[in-house]
Amino acid sequence: MIIKNVELSHVVGVTTKELPDIGLPEIAFAGRSNVGKSSLINALIQRKSLARTSSTPGKTQTMNFYRVNDDVCFVDLPGYGYAKVNVDYKRSWGPMIERYLNGSANLKAVFLLIDIRRIPNEDDSMMYEWMVNAGFTPVIIVTKADKAKKSEIKKASLDIKNALRVTGDTDMYLFSALKKTGRDEIMQRIDEIINEGGYEDDKD
Repeated sequence: MIIKNVELSHVVGVTTKELPDIGLPEIAFAGRSNVGKSSLINALIQRKSLARTSSTPGKTQTMNFYRVNDDVCFVDLPGYGYAKVNVDYKRSWGPMIERYLNGSANLKAVFLLIDIRRIPNEDDSMMYEWMVNAGFTPVIIVTKADKAKKSEIKKASLDIKNALRVTGDTDMYLFSALKKTGRDEIMQRIDEIINEGGYEDDKD
């Protein structure tokens, strides 16, 4: 996919009553706070800062919809698992994200991001299980690959697979926002999803 135009189409907060229906296939990006969702999206759309990045975990507290080429919509979900976010506000994310994941007619795939330096936690496992139970073939993006030595990558990837109890049909990609490692492979997978129906046929 050649990126021609991108825009922030919708911002959905906890008080938003209705989900936007943009009429395009949607790819959602989920993961722990500060795992690199916004950095991945910026790399995919080849923009430096359209998706807001921050070194402060828990910064993204809305669902942000990015319209790409009038072909696909990337959905940046709020990061989960950061303890210092206001408890009441954090509790409201769950229903908001669940309402989107279960209610969007346009959702074609969910990409689960895992930091290569972190063993997946309970929240990561719950998200992975949801993806499987919802009928999606999960896609895992192992982020911050540049933070690990080459000799460590294989073991780290295996540890992630074991912690999540990954099934054989799960796609896994290494990604580095710094070096753009994996960017083209991930975009190719997205092209396959939107051009060939992707996971739509896999859903119940």
